[in-house]
Amino acid sequence: MSSPKDRWLDRDAGPIVRPYAMTRGRTRPRGDAFDLMSVVAVTGRMPYDSRRLSPEHLRILSLCRAPTPVVDVASDLAVPLGVARVLLGDLRDEALITVVDAPQNDQVPHEGVLREVLSGLRAL
Repeated sequence: MSSPKDRWLDRDAGPIVRPYAMTRGRTRPRGDAFDLMSVVAVTGRMPYDSRRLSPEHLRILSLCRAPTPVVDVASDLAVPLGVARVLLGDLRDEALITVVDAPQNDQVPHEGVLREVLSGLRAL
């Protein structure tokens, strides 16, 4: 028989309440949503009060010193995409990050390169 504590803990994944706690119960960022492939980067502005930022916020600021896709932020933090979007929204609200413009057509890989990557992924 499982104890009440077992309902809140997945032995392999760890505590299941943690993402909810990281976002203080929020499921969406304020303002515009972040697209999966949106690229974010720090603005260079210093936080007004860094004590208000969670360890996850600080990690995002570190990751986004170079432009980073939202999906990579979620992966590097090992959090669900929705959680990453909320945390990114917090930093955007503080003007600590910004969404970088999408690459121009001459910066996008050619179709042949994309097909080779897709073929390589399928081979895995």
